[in-house]
Amino acid sequence: MTTQTPQKAQGNLIAIVAMIFLFGMISFVTNLASPMGDVLKYQFGVPNWMGTLGVFANFIAYAVMGYPAGTLLQKNGYKKTALMAIAVGFIGVAIQTLSGVMGSFGVYLLGAFIAGFSMCLLNTVVNPMLNTLGGGGNRGNQLIQFGGSFNSLCGTTVIILTGILIPEIAKAQITQVFPLMYAALAIFAFAFVVILFTKIPEKQGAAQTATTLEHSPLAFRHFLLGAVGVFVYVGIEVGVPNVLQKWLQNADLDVLGLNGSAGATAIAGSVAATYWFLMLIGRLFGAAFASKFSAKGMLVVASAVGLILTLAAMFAPTDSMVSLLVFKNNSEGLFGMVNVPINAALLVLVGLCTSVMWGGIFNLAVEGLGKYTEKASGIFMVMVCGGGILPLLQNFIVDSAEGGVGYLVSYWVIVAGLVYLLYYALIGCKNVNKDIPV
Repeated sequence: MTTQTPQKAQGNLIAIVAMIFLFGMISFVTNLASPMGDVLKYQFGVPNWMGTLGVFANFIAYAVMGYPAGTLLQKNGYKKTALMAIAVGFIGVAIQTLSGVMGSFGVYLLGAFIAGFSMCLLNTVVNPMLNTLGGGGNRGNQLIQFGGSFNSLCGTTVIILTGILIPEIAKAQITQVFPLMYAALAIFAFAFVVILFTKIPEKQGAAQTATTLEHSPLAFRHFLLGAVGVFVYVGIEVGVPNVLQKWLQNADLDVLGLNGSAGATAIAGSVAATYWFLMLIGRLFGAAFASKFSAKGMLVVASAVGLILTLAAMFAPTDSMVSLLVFKNNSEGLFGMVNVPINAALLVLVGLCTSVMWGGIFNLAVEGLGKYTEKASGIFMVMVCGGGILPLLQNFIVDSAEGGVGYLVSYWVIVAGLVYLLYYALIGCKNVNKDIPV
């Protein structure tokens, strides 16, 4: 039995902290795209689906960069790839900030697209790195859940700060979000320095591995199905709060029963922030207990419960109101009670389910891949584009239906996704290609 030296253990700890920090950066920049889209929707007077184009641009970059990212990781290692990703991210956010000065929707989309390249590269690094540092299996899943917890914390923070900076979304201007843009630029600069001076353990022989792969990771059925699962999962994670927030703040529908009085935007933002906060709580739970429960078991439960909650939200009466503890983001305090349709409360609870899915899918999909893991991580990143495609589809359904019924009808997209994830957890995750040398 081998044991780690104190120096190696300390080095691994620093590497783990660095990777978890990068996990948070991914969420901060990515989750900024959704409220930015709402701001631009009203500033430029575009429909719901066009307001989602910022999110789409951010995520579609994964489809373009995902596979090359895996190759970059193999050739350059974890540290160099992370530094490249941070530099690209700084440029992307800077261009988005410049779009506010120029008043250009197209420039903003370009910046969101470039920032998406960065997020793709960072994701390609942090997931296999944390899984490797944890030794794979339940422990590897646990570290990914820890990273996911910090990811959710940063995502929640963005929504809260946006609510503080923009009290009335219909009159919002992109310049009001500049403090968050400046914060993102500062985070990138700080992260670059931290990673530059942090010793990151590299996988031995990674560069040589790139030339000795006899198969594609797609030759493994459980990985192929898992890659589709990631496409579906990210679309679910982003789509649930995105459409929910738009539904609640729609003044014409007045589902909150405010009778024209102000406050719908603030409440809608608070409810969306609560979804991300519940993801944080769920990931903390997952991080604490992931070593005791299998990734398969966690994914089965999360998918089944999420499916039940979504179907209940779709068919519950919209005039049935309940009190929900949310982030209020005003002078009354950080937390408070608001009255929302029971549909909204049920959809917020889906955040507890989506919280543990990413780590479970990744862990199951790369199990037993060996030397194919880095390449597989790049393919995984391609499929993250689902976070831009499925919400776009949902918002297209919203715009296509009259009378506001499209908001809840669009959740059939979420239902289909959850059914697939349940199938993957029960059947699709089994490795049936153990004859391939790894």
